[in-house]
Amino acid sequence: MKVVHTIEELRDHLRGQNRVAFVPTMGNLHEGHLALMRTARQHGDPVVASIFVNRLQFGPNEDFDKYPRTLADDIAKLETARDVYVLFAPDERELYPEPQTFRVQPPGDLGDILEGHYRPGFFQGVSTVVLKLFSCVQPRVAVFGKKDYQQLMVVRAMCRQFQLPVDILAHETVRAQDGLALSSRNVYLSDTDRQEAPTLYAQLKQIQKAVHDGAVETAALESRAIDTLTANGWQVDYIAIRRQRDLLVPTEAEVAAREPLVVLAAAKLGATRLIDNLEI
Repeated sequence: MKVVHTIEELRDHLRGQNRVAFVPTMGNLHEGHLALMRTARQHGDPVVASIFVNRLQFGPNEDFDKYPRTLADDIAKLETARDVYVLFAPDERELYPEPQTFRVQPPGDLGDILEGHYRPGFFQGVSTVVLKLFSCVQPRVAVFGKKDYQQLMVVRAMCRQFQLPVDILAHETVRAQDGLALSSRNVYLSDTDRQEAPTLYAQLKQIQKAVHDGAVETAALESRAIDTLTANGWQVDYIAIRRQRDLLVPTEAEVAAREPLVVLAAAKLGATRLIDNLEI
């Protein structure tokens, strides 16, 4: 595996390649990331991964400075897995040599709801860095995890509207045996909170089952799950049942007609904010 830190080195290694598969990450790699890279290898050659903690997508009171940076361990994991040909690990001065005054602004009906409401500017930061990384790597396909469901939709919409020649592949959420979605931020959980953390997924499963069994009052299902989590010590930002196609609120008639839905959640347990979702 080649490890490069500059755009010039990256392009030197990729010159003439037209089947590049790309997996962008912020590092602190876990089995979920490695699964994305295995999928990338099935759909392109060579596989490029990136590790870059993107300041633009962090709010002023979020965890940019303490976000886990584990480059040496990440390189060791990638070398053991042997799915990645080039790891692109730039520093901020390389990717943002001047203030990034040009930004990609997602439409409000997608970028300012749910995560975008609770983390203003988040999807602008994500879209901007993904577009910049796509420009550097020039992949044919890129793989993103469904755990960040709204992010996946934002990236797909950006590629569609800008006519970017990149196929966006979605990978199912990778979970621990107890159901907790794998995330780099899980390292923040205390032992007690880690035991409680699977409750979030359990509530999503209950909502999924209720809809499958014929429930159509989505607000009542959301409220019941929020009350359960709150009673268990969670601080809930949202549990929201939405249409898969646009993340808008479904009508009861749509739910009854089996409109494809997704239930999305974000909640804080102790000092750790977890997100998850489940398609219905």
